[in-house]
Amino acid sequence: MNGNSISLHSLVDKWLAPTLSMPARVTQFGHTVSTHLRYVRLEGGTTTGQVSIIFFQHRDGSWCVLPPVSARPAMCTRLFAA
Repeated sequence: MNGNSISLHSLVDKWLAPTLSMPARVTQFGHTVSTHLRYVRLEGGTTTGQVSIIFFQHRDGSWCVLPPVSARPAMCTRLFAA
């Protein structure tokens, strides 16, 4: 795991700020079909209503609200330069 990564617990505290009167709860979890990486969907209450956020686990073990970027084919001109 990356030493600079933020835990899922810290992200939930940051984004949803759960309290005893308005707790955050897991509504869905699983693995993505394409990359088989984990995701967790949490729901929490705010003063303006319910909020639902999906957190994605990246390959280095860190969690983020953005999904990991998938590897794409790339060309490298160094291989062809003489």
